Amino acid sequence: MPAAVTVRYFAGARAAAGVDTEARTAGTLEELVRQLADVHGEKLERVLTACSFLVDGAQARDPRAALSPGAVIDVLPPFAGG
Repeated sequence: MPAAVTVRYFAGARAAAGVDTEARTAGTLEELVRQLADVHGEKLERVLTACSFLVDGAQARDPRAALSPGAVIDVLPPFAGG
């Protein structure tokens, strides 16, 4: 069953999405990622392929696991640094 969740974007994902945060409804992370790519277009879709995701602060390992209502999903592109 789809859940209302909050999506927070960081760094390059934020630039590609054009927003810092947004509310979405999705049943799984896999469904959410498809939805985000459909809504925001090819630029974000490319970024999402390299991103990792945190669900309520924990790394999401199973993209087909159900999302809980009110969950916070962090979209984290690879970070460069040194």
